[in-house]
Formats: sequence, C-alpha cells, structure tokens
Amino acid sequence: MSQYKKPKNEQEFEANFKQKKPLMNDTEAYYASSKCLFCYDAPCMDACPTGIDIPLFIKQIHTKNTEGAAKTIYDSNWLGNACGTICPTGVLCEGACVYNHQNVLPVEIGRLQNYATKSVIESGKQLYKPGDDNGKKIAVIGAGPAGIACACELRTLGYQVDIFEAKDKPSGLTVYGIAPYKITNEEVLDEVKYLQDQLGYNVKYNSPITSKEQLKKLEDNYDAIFLGVGLGKTAYRNIPGEDKEGVVGAVEFIEELRMKHAETKVGDNVIVLGAGNTAMDAASESARMGAKTVTLAYRGPKERMGAYSFEYDLAVSAGVKSQFNASPKEILGNGKVEGVLFTDENGKEFTIECDMVIKATGQEKQGNLLGMIDSLQLDKNNIIQVNSKTNQTTNPKYFAGGDAINGGAEVVNGAYDGKLAARGIHQYLNQ
Repeated sequence: MSQYKKPKNEQEFEANFKQKKPLMNDTEAYYASSKCLFCYDAPCMDACPTGIDIPLFIKQIHTKNTEGAAKTIYDSNWLGNACGTICPTGVLCEGACVYNHQNVLPVEIGRLQNYATKSVIESGKQLYKPGDDNGKKIAVIGAGPAGIACACELRTLGYQVDIFEAKDKPSGLTVYGIAPYKITNEEVLDEVKYLQDQLGYNVKYNSPITSKEQLKKLEDNYDAIFLGVGLGKTAYRNIPGEDKEGVVGAVEFIEELRMKHAETKVGDNVIVLGAGNTAMDAASESARMGAKTVTLAYRGPKERMGAYSFEYDLAVSAGVKSQFNASPKEILGNGKVEGVLFTDENGKEFTIECDMVIKATGQEKQGNLLGMIDSLQLDKNNIIQVNSKTNQTTNPKYFAGGDAINGGAEVVNGAYDGKLAARGIHQYLNQ
C-alpha cells in the first residue's frame, strides 16, 4: 500500500516529490567540504566520467571561493549543476571516496557540486565568454545534455552554433526523463539559460530534422554536424494486449509527469514491466502519485536487475512491491487493461490485476533519421559507430554523442561526449 495520497495541486505534488538532494546552505557546505582529505591521485576524479578536479573545487568551497569552485566544475562538465543533483554519485565519485574503506560516510560531492554551481547560476556571475569568431558554423541536432555540452564547448572555440530541437524545451532527458524528486524543471532550465546567456549559442525549438532534404540543407550550410538525438519512444514488445487502453510507455509517462505534475492521471493499481533505472523511476513516481498498489514485475531474478540497488531501495521505500521471475504473457482486459498474465520460472501461469501498465522495457533507436545519413555506420542495434577519441562518425562531417552512441547512459556521459565531440570537430576543421 502506497504511503502517498493523490496530489490535487502543485503544493501537494511538491510535497510528494520533495528533492532527494536538497541544496546545502553555507554552513553545511563549509562543514561538508572540511571532510575532504584532498587525496593525491584522488579516486573520486577517476570515477567521474567528465574528470572534474573534485579535490580542487571542494578546497575552493572550503576557502569560500565558491565562484572558483563553480568554474572548476564547469571547465570539465557543462552540465555541472544538473549532474551534481542527478548523478548516481553513490556508484561514481562518492562510491570511490576513500572513506568508504573505513566504513565512514563519503564526502557529499554531489551536493557540494550543486551548491557551488547553483550559487553562480543564481548570481548570474559571468564565468565564460565566446571565443573570437572563426567564421565557421556548426549544426547540433538535439538540445539534450550532449548537444548542450557540444554547443558550449564550440562557442568557447569561436564557432557559431545552431541547435535544432524537436521539442519546446532544452536539455532532453534532464527535463523530460528524470524523476521530479531528483531535479525540478526550474533548476534544469535555469542552468541552460545561464549557459546560453554567457555563450550565445542559438536554439531552434520545435524544429525536428525528419527528412533527407533537411539533412542536405544542413550539410550545405554548416561546416560540421553533431548528432545528439538520444533515444526514441518506448519500444513495442509484441505482448498480446499491449495496445489496450491504460498501457503506456515509461518514457512517455515520465515526460507527462514532468510537464503536467499533479494533472497526470495514474491508475489505482499499477504494474511496471522492467527492472532498469527507468522502471524504478516510473514505479516510485506512480506510488508518489497516490496509486494504491504498484508492482514492479521483472522476468528475471533480483540479482539480474539493470537498476542501481539504491534506485530499487528508493522504490521499495515509496511502497512499491516486486515480483521477480515473472514474464508477461498477455495484458488482459476488454478494451481497457484489467490485469497481466505472467508465467513464472517453472512455466506456471498467474495473474496480477491492475488498471494501468507501464512498460519500462527499453527504447527505440533513431534508426529512421540515422538511416538517411550517407555513409553513417550503425551497429545491429542502430547505435552510431564513432572514433572513441574524437566522436567522429564514419561520415567525416558528422560527429555524435550521448545515448545515440552508448545506447542509454547517464546525463554525465552525455556531457562528456558532447565536449569530446566539440574538440573533435575543432581538430577536424583545423587539420
């Protein structure tokens, strides 16, 4: 039984989705930063995909050089504020902290990162400016983490940058696909605005690239193109009854929740199919939206879950139940979903009643768009093949990053990919 009541307004929604990592105040930041041992060859740095100099920025916070700390962070990661809030720090930087070997809680690196970057965003402090105009133009397809990071880095190098974004808001997964208890829409959009105000890249919203003609126009008008298109909608799994009313994709469900908050309709009895991090978010969100029961159903054993253990624990703490070794055989109901027929590991059938099914069973790749690009090599899963040192694709004018090259990873990986690709573009155009 869920511990949450259905939120009727924004205030009740915010209460149900209160932030996991609340912003530190000055005193908390001072004492948290004093805990750092400033390790030589710090393992936390090695564990950060973007290689932020973590001991340095923590030392800067402790000596009240908060602006310097923010610049240290942004020098490595253009999505420094978002990543400080939503990164799985327990398996990255904080998971590598030497205090873990002493059964002592690690330094709160993520919250300290959020503290430093938030301070400059709120103050509007100018940390960067565009490089001298070099007369070259780059097109970026997709304003997700990889696209934003690529655009920022390119602007510091003097390139004109136009981002073509299919939706009406920037930052992709960060604003459309992350659970609201991890970061608010306002915090995401404030960071992107802060970066855009300083660096001046241009974003064309509601501008999807869907045809060969559009791609040809970009190729003719720009010196290089970056593909930050991410992944597509929830994949169709050919489960009988998958088209019934009340069956939704996890990606679409989370996006609606992020945009509509308390207005989002959630069933009384929800089944979430899957056991990755997206499944955990969808399950936790359903419980926080007041569903009476939420059951996480996974075809394998608990040990094979794709989700981080802390994400599973978070779902359980919200009142989510789990059913392992349960393979969905059919979604039942007369037009509307009424339950799911499962088979267990021994082939025995059983039914769980529900009025809503959320499929967290993977996302489609952007095969249609990518298939229109000449000489672009994809693997059998429609993942773009790139040079790992430059993120250049097999079509030399195109570079790529984010979920389109890794199949679905963290925001911090997208931020790294975008910056690496920008440097690759710079190298390519200045050979």
